[in-house]
Amino acid sequence: MSQTQTAGTSTVWAIDPAHSEVGFAVKHLMVATVKGVFRNFSGKVVLNEQNLAASSIEAEIDVASIDTRQEQRDAHLRSPDFFDAENFATMTFRSTKIEKLRDGNLRAAGELTIRGTTREVVLDVEETGRGRDPWGGERIGYSAVTKINRDDFGLTWNQALETGGVLVSPDVKITLDVEVVKQ
Repeated sequence: MSQTQTAGTSTVWAIDPAHSEVGFAVKHLMVATVKGVFRNFSGKVVLNEQNLAASSIEAEIDVASIDTRQEQRDAHLRSPDFFDAENFATMTFRSTKIEKLRDGNLRAAGELTIRGTTREVVLDVEETGRGRDPWGGERIGYSAVTKINRDDFGLTWNQALETGGVLVSPDVKITLDVEVVKQ
């Protein structure tokens, strides 16, 4: 058996932004969770199902496309206090390791870059389904989640509360619901 047959073949899958969502959630005033999304993003998955270690994920998110359903807050998040979208227009993720877990789910470790700062993050990934669309294309759905500390990426703006705690929690939950299309 040749090296190619042993290693399997890789296929390329592009994120379908019309059927995907990049979301986040953060505590506000230490009492409520505020959620938001990024409207503009792209990415691809190189999938080798016989050799998952040969697979990879790349994604790019337009930080100016942030949407928390409140324009004043969105403008503040785009400002130098947070994302500094004028100087750091995108955030990126590039996987460094993908592994299958015992329960069939995946773990994708990689480098997340926000505001020019890169840190390792681990995404817990679940394949949510696969099949053919009405036009003959192949699609796979994935749901992924991770948590980051925004301070680690230079998003340190905050305000102390008289009652204790801070206005915006440093912990941010990131959720991805992605549909990819075989290229």
